[in-house]
Amino acid sequence: MTGGYRNLGTLAAGTLALLASMTSGAAHGAPRAAAAPEASTPANMVLLVLDQQDRSLAIVDPLSLKVISRVDAGEDPHEVVASADGRLAYISNYGSLAIPQHTLSVVDLTRDKRLASIDLGALVSPHGLSLVDDRVYFTAEGSKVVGRYDPASARIDMVVGLGQDRTHMLIVDEDGRRMFTSNVNSNTISVLQRDDKTDANRWLEAILFNNGDISGWKEVVIPVGRGPEGFDVSPDGKELWAANTHDGTVSIIDVAALKVAQVVDVHMHSANRLKFTPDGHEVLISDLGNGDLVVVDTASRQEVKRLSLGHGAGGILMAPDGSRAYVAVSRDDYVAVLDLKTLTVTGRIATGQWPDGMAWATRR
Repeated sequence: MTGGYRNLGTLAAGTLALLASMTSGAAHGAPRAAAAPEASTPANMVLLVLDQQDRSLAIVDPLSLKVISRVDAGEDPHEVVASADGRLAYISNYGSLAIPQHTLSVVDLTRDKRLASIDLGALVSPHGLSLVDDRVYFTAEGSKVVGRYDPASARIDMVVGLGQDRTHMLIVDEDGRRMFTSNVNSNTISVLQRDDKTDANRWLEAILFNNGDISGWKEVVIPVGRGPEGFDVSPDGKELWAANTHDGTVSIIDVAALKVAQVVDVHMHSANRLKFTPDGHEVLISDLGNGDLVVVDTASRQEVKRLSLGHGAGGILMAPDGSRAYVAVSRDDYVAVLDLKTLTVTGRIATGQWPDGMAWATRR
């Protein structure tokens, strides 16, 4: 397993050079001048940022750091993914305990227009998203499942029950044969592995031997710290790091052994998201409680830097070339731009109220 865990299937060919020619810009807190695009920078790449309280999707020019368009994102939008051809964005509409939502919003990125939503029916509180082979995988917290929507057939073609509480974030392997979820209130990480059997063989085992699993999935539930929410799998696929929101630790899982190998205390108030840098050398962890961003060296497991970004840091998105990271400073209504070489904030994007989920898309 290699780069499939980075979920770069939403990016068009050539995007590994994305943003390589960006200038460093002004210091944190000051306006950042627009940079002229260079030939090596794909001019058609845009940054998608969800503003939860504005209920909108901000489409941002990553060079000028300006919002160039804004589209209705539906009720309580949380996470976003874009299709590989850059034509569509899918957004999870989460809701609340009192009024859980049951839709995925769809945005036509070629016209900056919201299309008809996908009704998930009884699957409520969708949150985590992943897009593999043009199919949209999602967690449904209120239904304790992972589902999959197939745009080609316009139907939900898979539902897998996990039986865990608050199945929140989701990562799917590039071939769709392995899925990882964080289960916040169960204090667990689930790993689901697809078997190699045909549907006919599964049914035959079930009928003849009464031991077949016709779902085709095997789930391993791994206990971690309290309140795992943000997590990521290393670029080499060997480790999964889960940030435990309620106890300030990170559980490091050996993916081959499917067990926790180490627990690191990162001294965080309310860890929200965790992302590996594309080279796997560092992990970035955002804190929604106090606005800190903690950078941890993956080899030594030691903190190398702690930055105060404001009053609450949420979503994290990496530039595919590894030059920068984008961190949603949700409570202060902006996205910070972090230079990954110097680990300094070089700019900010004023998007809207409570930015959170982010993704890259090809502009058509």
